[in-house]
Amino acid sequence: MNCRHCKFPLSLSLVDLGSAPPSNAYLTEQSLRSPEKWFPLRVLVCERCWLVQTEDFAQAGELFGADYAYFSGFSSSWLKHSECFVGEMVARFGLNGGSHVVEVAANDGYLLQYVLARAIPCLGVEPTASTAAAARSKGIPIVEDFFGTELARKLADQGKSADLTVANNVLAHVPDINDFVAGFALLLKPQGVASFEFPHLLRLVAENQFDTIYHEHFSYLSLIAVGRIFSANGLTVFDVEQHPTHGGSLRVFAQRSDTGRQPRGARVDELLACESQAGITTTRYYAGFQAKTDKVKNDFLAFLLQARQQGRSVAAYGAAAKGNTLMNHAGIRPDLIAFVADRNPAKQGKYMPGSRIPITDEFKLKNIKPDYVVVLPWNLKMEVMRQLEYIRAWGGQFVTAVPRLEITT
Repeated sequence: MNCRHCKFPLSLSLVDLGSAPPSNAYLTEQSLRSPEKWFPLRVLVCERCWLVQTEDFAQAGELFGADYAYFSGFSSSWLKHSECFVGEMVARFGLNGGSHVVEVAANDGYLLQYVLARAIPCLGVEPTASTAAAARSKGIPIVEDFFGTELARKLADQGKSADLTVANNVLAHVPDINDFVAGFALLLKPQGVASFEFPHLLRLVAENQFDTIYHEHFSYLSLIAVGRIFSANGLTVFDVEQHPTHGGSLRVFAQRSDTGRQPRGARVDELLACESQAGITTTRYYAGFQAKTDKVKNDFLAFLLQARQQGRSVAAYGAAAKGNTLMNHAGIRPDLIAFVADRNPAKQGKYMPGSRIPITDEFKLKNIKPDYVVVLPWNLKMEVMRQLEYIRAWGGQFVTAVPRLEITT
């Protein structure tokens, strides 16, 4: 395989997680009776541009179908983060009723609803029918398509160029990262600004966040790699912020390389230096990650086997994609985790891919009263623990497996 960005042959491995079905391919009662499609899940590192990427097996159309079940709007902390972002962008870049905001991967309208509330014209691009329908129900205009240069030209020709483009947690999801990034350079107005948020590779490696690796994430991104990809496709990074979301994310601001006038901020060079000092552009930086990953898997599996031997019941909360990576890598099945509760109706009544653990509503937790509740979306641990505070009334305890096994009473 060659690098998705620079086409350099890939040989350096970050981690091999065996194989798994797509992490958002939730099963129905009917599909339980059919075989699942599993793909190898291996991550490689480009030793020329340092883009970290999954090995090519699955195609985007197989991963982001009409029944895609990830809805951003079910996390209150993410909604607050998005509302604050809109306020900050309005103030910083002077957005008003004469501006135009385009969000790529608009999902269920979690962010553009706050743009719409400020009477700022906006447009969402969202290829998955389920989330696009949810966004339209909020009054948000949606183009139901995958984004790239072809769609960007079409929108620009229709007079829909953007003063601000937003791309949250999608840059990692695109197989053709060059075409995707080049599309923003075409869609932006001459002085327009593009904002991208994505989990930071530095945090993934430092905190052993291996469960954020799944087929829908084609890339695992550093500022060093992103800066090179942007520069090759008509964008220039001028600012960067670090945020705690999704276990540690970057918000990168970019502009058109030919017409942008935003000055380059000091935070860009500071973070580039930080990444270089950590060793992101050296092969030794990636050594040992496999062993740390296997330790988490083994510790978690040992805990579940011990709980079973002691006759203690275990359930989980949050049918998150990262939870599917963890459970499929560890080979966990319903005999070790009885069910996963989730507040998203689109997931309730379905089954986790691979493990085939049933997904229920939250009320089952109150009825069954499990001894342990495993919080699969560990990045929302505090939010989930506040939401499920009531499990302590029967002596229930919270468990997280990543970055290490922790039991919270």
